[in-house]
Amino acid sequence: MNRQQQDVATDFERLVNMTPKELEQWLARAESKNAGQPGGDGETKGHESGRRIVALLRKNRSEYTDDDLAHMRRVRAYINRHLAQRPSGDITNTTWRHSLMNWGHDPAR
Repeated sequence: MNRQQQDVATDFERLVNMTPKELEQWLARAESKNAGQPGGDGETKGHESGRRIVALLRKNRSEYTDDDLAHMRRVRAYINRHLAQRPSGDITNTTWRHSLMNWGHDPAR
């Protein structure tokens, strides 16, 4: 893995603050399925990404493919972009938080 790829993996590991088990449990909830942009098959893009993130979290760095690293870049971009749009007030039950959680980041932590 070159330095740029290592940086992507490090950023991904820093920004995704949910464990695979926590993310799986979250993705099973109705709030998760209703947050985010619809995808092509009725599943939101974030929900689909969350399932992929669970698989990535269970891999060793030595197992990452170029496609895995590309998805990590998308995750990093999404989380950073949405963190910059934090709404005021209590975020506990907001679509904003739920959408971020689909991408493996719980901003309430």
